[in-house]
Amino acid sequence: MLYLSFMNNIRIDLGSRGYDVLCDYGLLGSVGEKVAGVGMTGYCAVLTDRNVDGFYGDKVVGALEASGYRVSRHVVEAGEGSKSLEQVEGLCREMTQAGHGRGSFVVALGGGVVGDLAGFVAAVFYRGVPFVQIPTTIVSQVDSSVGGKTGVNITEGKNLVGAFHQPQLVVVDPDTLESLPSREYREGYAEVIKHAAIRDASMFADLEGIDPMDQRPPAALLARNLAIKARVVEEDEEELAGVRALLNFGHTIGHGIEASVPYGELLHGEAISLGIRAAVYLSQRLSSLSDEDGGRIVSLLERFGLPVVLDEGIGSERIMEKLMSDKKFVDGGIRFVLLDKLGSSFVSERVTEGDIRDAIEFLREDVR
Repeated sequence: MLYLSFMNNIRIDLGSRGYDVLCDYGLLGSVGEKVAGVGMTGYCAVLTDRNVDGFYGDKVVGALEASGYRVSRHVVEAGEGSKSLEQVEGLCREMTQAGHGRGSFVVALGGGVVGDLAGFVAAVFYRGVPFVQIPTTIVSQVDSSVGGKTGVNITEGKNLVGAFHQPQLVVVDPDTLESLPSREYREGYAEVIKHAAIRDASMFADLEGIDPMDQRPPAALLARNLAIKARVVEEDEEELAGVRALLNFGHTIGHGIEASVPYGELLHGEAISLGIRAAVYLSQRLSSLSDEDGGRIVSLLERFGLPVVLDEGIGSERIMEKLMSDKKFVDGGIRFVLLDKLGSSFVSERVTEGDIRDAIEFLREDVR
């Protein structure tokens, strides 16, 4: 059961693993009090990246120390390249050398890369220590910070090594979004549009009224997205019932595209935008999604400056090779998320390899 208060605070009910998500402007300054409020004790390791540390590291460390915590800070290079087993080993060694042990806890300060990496470190350090998420990007604030998925990449694919490890608390302060480059800010809206498409058709009107260049979105909009993610996680925490797979809308082909280009050429949300357009195409072809609803989704992606046409230089065979190795394929079968209408999604096993190839080629066509 999910609770959303008037202060945009969400309770995720997972029994003994349940936790709160706090979402409001100005929370970074009181993060020490919030962490203490959920009973966190011991030595604290703040894991962050070089970019985020420059903006918010001192503020978060200072707030934790003001609440009586002893804190060590561990900084990695920004970017997907830090999501590696080598980096996990390095951080675990750093923490050990700094005197951390079984009684310590981790604070993940950063976007999705830091959240995934730090969460996995927390999951394996001394066989598991508690951690807190402080997400600083749209993608992490509406999606990846909630749900307990942690992990790193290997050569064969993204997030193929990881663990389910739920945080003790998630603190979302939208103030952190103002320091993002515009492109990195807007790419996060691919996940927001995904949530609206699979679970909340009424959100489309709100998104169509937002200025994509205004980097102070309503906290209530972020909380609304977090509530969707939380509800899905409550229904299917470890993706065993098929419900959580709905969050993969746009991600099957999107991840294949993202893995097919050099790091940094496409941001995660940009690749997912392409994947969403492909999934819209297949939903119109294989399900009952109307042309009007499909067009509305694609127009919203364009409104936020997200790509909807695949570059000719990205080869189809390379994309197929990458996506066929993705963990979303179960026992060699294809489980693909489709829409039957706005706000209503399902997992289909009728999508063939040929359908996916057709969708990739469709992405090369101009939307007009």
